[in-house]
Amino acid sequence: MLKQIEGSRGVAEAIALCRPEVVCAYPITPQTHIVEGLGEMVRTGELPDCEFINVESEFAAMSVAIGSSAAGVRTYTATSSQGLLFMTEAVYNASGMGLPIVMTLGTRAIGAPINIWNDHSDAMALRDAGWMMLFAESNQEAIDLHIQAFRIAETLGTPVMVCVDGFILTHAYERLDLPTLEQVQAFVGPFKPAYVLDPEHPASVGSLVGPEAYTEVRYLAHHKQLQALELLPQVAIDFEAMFARDSGGLLHAYGVEGARTVVVAMGSVIGTILDVTEELQQAGQSIGVLAITSYRPFPVAAIRESLHSAERVIVLEKSITAGMGGPLTADVRLALDGLNVPVVSVVLGLGGRPITKESLHTLLQRAPHDENPEITFLDLNWDMIRSQLNQSKVDGKLSTVDDRLSILPEITETV
Repeated sequence: MLKQIEGSRGVAEAIALCRPEVVCAYPITPQTHIVEGLGEMVRTGELPDCEFINVESEFAAMSVAIGSSAAGVRTYTATSSQGLLFMTEAVYNASGMGLPIVMTLGTRAIGAPINIWNDHSDAMALRDAGWMMLFAESNQEAIDLHIQAFRIAETLGTPVMVCVDGFILTHAYERLDLPTLEQVQAFVGPFKPAYVLDPEHPASVGSLVGPEAYTEVRYLAHHKQLQALELLPQVAIDFEAMFARDSGGLLHAYGVEGARTVVVAMGSVIGTILDVTEELQQAGQSIGVLAITSYRPFPVAAIRESLHSAERVIVLEKSITAGMGGPLTADVRLALDGLNVPVVSVVLGLGGRPITKESLHTLLQRAPHDENPEITFLDLNWDMIRSQLNQSKVDGKLSTVDDRLSILPEITETV
């Protein structure tokens, strides 16, 4: 059914069609509208047989999710930014216990300074927490990924985080195709937990594990992620067969085969990149786009296969590891190890800064000439940087801005 609705409402309605029995949430923008929508549907009976639990914090939200999932019921929650960091301990516990919780992350910057706008800082901060992490290109894919997420999580016994760009997607109104309850239930199927906490059959979950078994536990979690590399494409095929949409999977390649330059990115920025690369293709530039859907597990083999013949790879990412560079870039470089394919990292859109077609045109037109430095900060305000550096000294060791910048030649370039 086609509806002109907000992205958050679309996600809420898709979640409701999956029939969770517990929804626990603490509102934090930009995910607030999702859990508000679910709360409303529980109240009106549109989402029956579901307990909506208002909790006092994000840590409590994930703790309740752990408890309800361990008790054997389909469970959902959502968070953003500082909320994800506040529940970090419980996020690790959920994956360590192998609980098939589905969580929406409305991706947003992390403070300080305080910033409520979109980038991928929160998702990257928890990239090693043991959750599967799927990034939506559009609101339609956000809906589709959530439906697939329940099936994936419950098949493997591992939690899934669906990352939806905050405000850019969550608060955008557009036409979305929502399936019927019968379709979703046929696709997801009933929840059959691998184990259930039952007073009649006492057992413990998440108990103490010593050195004699801890490595084996961690290996089993790693093994599930490797299994997901095979499961995700199959679930996407099954989804397309039922809903007639190519959505999900590991990645999407747009004009990559034979392209000399390939741009790699995740999330809603893909749409803008495709517009720019299409214009560059029409102007004669050999360029394609590789959109990564599954960030965890990271599809090393699929990325290597897609990029092995490229002359250069440009990774656009909305996060930064201070002192190192872009985390997505590091993973792409690892996937391409030994292929001698140069990889350039471009950090952009931090804290919600607009990513314009004009800036992308300038960046990508330089690519065939290999004029981009190893790491670029797109649209960096260089006057502001110089002003701040002129106001401070580093223990008196550097006397001028030029001296200060000379020790970091690779990270001071900008477009």
